[in-house]
Parts: sequence; C-alpha cells; structure tokens
Amino acid sequence: MKPAPFHYHAPRSLDECLELLARYGAEAKVLAGGQSLMPMMNFRLARPAALIDINRLPALDHVALTDGVIRVGALVRQRRLERHAEATARIPLLREALALVGHPAIRNRGTVCGSIVHADPAAELPAALLCLDGRAVVKSRRGERAIAAEELFRGPLTTALEPDELLTEVQFSIPPAGAGSAFLEVARRHGDFALVGAAAVVQVEAGHGVKSLHLVVFGAGPGPMRSPKAEAVLVGGKATLPRIAEIRRVVSDAVKADSDLHATAEYRRRVAGVLAERAVTLAIARCAGKGVA
Repeated sequence: MKPAPFHYHAPRSLDECLELLARYGAEAKVLAGGQSLMPMMNFRLARPAALIDINRLPALDHVALTDGVIRVGALVRQRRLERHAEATARIPLLREALALVGHPAIRNRGTVCGSIVHADPAAELPAALLCLDGRAVVKSRRGERAIAAEELFRGPLTTALEPDELLTEVQFSIPPAGAGSAFLEVARRHGDFALVGAAAVVQVEAGHGVKSLHLVVFGAGPGPMRSPKAEAVLVGGKATLPRIAEIRRVVSDAVKADSDLHATAEYRRRVAGVLAERAVTLAIARCAGKGVA
C-alpha cells in the first residue's frame, strides 16, 4: 500500500522545525529513522497532513557523557549507540537491550529517540529508559522541558509530549559503580517484539544487603511498568533466594495484561514473574562479583 497524501518538509534549523510543529500540531509527524512511522503510513494507520524530516539537523546527532548521564540525540541510530564503547561500558543494560531490537538492518536506520517516543508497549528502549531513571528532553516554541521516564509513557503509542513538541534527546542515568544489571525477554523469534520482558539494575553492598533495585516489566501491559512493591521485597535486606523468589509472585500479581493473538493474559502474567526473578538474580550476580546469599 501507499501512504495518504501529505506535505513534506525538511527544515534546516531547529527553529524552523519547531515553527512547523507549531503550525501543524497534531496533524504532523516527525521523521527520523522511519522504521515504525513509514509502515504505519503505508498501511494508512497514520495519516499525517505533514511529514517533518529532521535528518538535516546535525545538532540532534550526538552521544555525550555528562553529569552522570548519557545524552542521546534524536538522530542517533540504534546501531551507533549499540557500538558506542564508552556508553555501553558505563551502562551495559543498553547494550543488552539494543541487541534485542529488531535486526541490524533495522537498528542501522532506526533511532533511539524514535523508538522511545513511539512508545510501543513491547519495545525494549522505553523499558530501558524507565529502568535507568531516564528522562526525555523536549522543545517547542514555548521553551524546553524535561519529562521523567515514569511520567513519559501514558499508554500504547501514547506519550506526554504535546503536539507541538519535539523530542530532542533522551538521557540515561549511569548506574553507580559496582551495580549489576540484566535485560531479558521472550519472543517468538529473534528480532520480534517481546511477548514479555524484564529489566533490572541492582546495587548490593557487602554482606549481600541490597541498597537499591530498579525493576521494570514490559510487553505485559499498556507500557513499561516499574514494580515498587517487588523492589521493596529486597531493598534494605539481604538478597536471599527465598526473597528473590517472592519477586516472581509480586510481579505476576501486579501485571495487568490482556490476551491477544500472540499470548494469553495468564501466560504474560506468569512469564513476567519468571523473567523478573531471573533478571534480578542475574543482575545481583553481576554486582562487582557479589552473588546471592
């Protein structure tokens, strides 16, 4: 199929881009990598009146490590970040998550910010942003603001961005030295969207005491879900096998999944709990040589 007619714009400056977004509002779509947008337009699931191509804005093409965060601009391709030695050394979770996004051909074109703002509930990068206490930086003619990951995702394919705002970069917080992490998912085939997935970042102190835990489940609800109740099972105590096993039950009970053509709600609930337990166990084992008590 072919997309419905639209006006094409290729702004040469950020100000010009923001003026176009202000003019068209919700009738516009932003094109960076196009790996999600173009298929939706071809099937006419998306019918924008205007397409704003930001690929001529080099200021949005950056990866930088500053102030304890990794800043990733809107034009950075997923493959570039996956191969960025310093970024993935500081945040190994990013390397694991990116390796599960589609196939190399997709990652060579698809952008990190594009995947996040698309907000597919089964996508890996929104879950990684939430697990890493990340935030999105957005701009409009009205100014700039930062949106915490926990406030960014409003539902399937829905974010907190206003129609005239452009996501210019995302910022992933660098975990403390010695922290461990893990990113796991179940998919029908490698490169498919996850049926269910889980991500964890853990700090373990001497004596196996858990100082902090960030645990996120995705593909099992309207968006990536952080689980404070499951985190509270371990934080402040020792990482014992019985307590880690309790995480499975807490996560399974918290998941509000629906059945679809790919999996039943019950399957997603059970697998979410299993993957959460496994992700936490693996993350703890990676904590600077520490393990489970």
